Amino acid sequence: MKLTWFGGTTIRIHIGGAILVIDPEGAPAGIATAELVSGADSIIEGFGVDLEEVDLVTWKPRKVPRLLDEGDSLPLVQAWVADRGAILIEAVGEPPLLLVSLDIPTVGRWTEHAVVVVFGDANELRARGGHVVGQFGARLLALAGNEAAVDEAIPALRDSLDETGLVALEAGLALEV
Repeated sequence: MKLTWFGGTTIRIHIGGAILVIDPEGAPAGIATAELVSGADSIIEGFGVDLEEVDLVTWKPRKVPRLLDEGDSLPLVQAWVADRGAILIEAVGEPPLLLVSLDIPTVGRWTEHAVVVVFGDANELRARGGHVVGQFGARLLALAGNEAAVDEAIPALRDSLDETGLVALEAGLALEV
């Protein structure tokens, strides 16, 4: 999985052999939308307003198919919206990816293996990140905010991480997970 955050809630994701672009219309000035979406397999507008809804408490990741059961292609990458401010992306064989732009929704046990990206200013990163590590944990927590916001959020989160990894996304730079 490779994440490239551009600002706001605009992010380009390489996952499960597919490229998804989330919220391209929200890209900062200077980012050419045509270039951002070039080569994308899926473009998700408006932070998932057109996606099917999912219940994050009962959802479970698909199992990796056995070699005997595999077809000629990988299973499709799937995306759902939850509670208006969260997008769940699943690619078989990859950790689930949860993108959160508003309050953290109630989730199931699957999140202990998930990568969670939280978007926002310093207060939002602290609150959302604190909820992730304090309430349900995750494999990795990625902070998507400006440098000052991330610099404020990291000290507030670092002592409560337990087994959750913490990274900061820098605008325009790809992060391989």
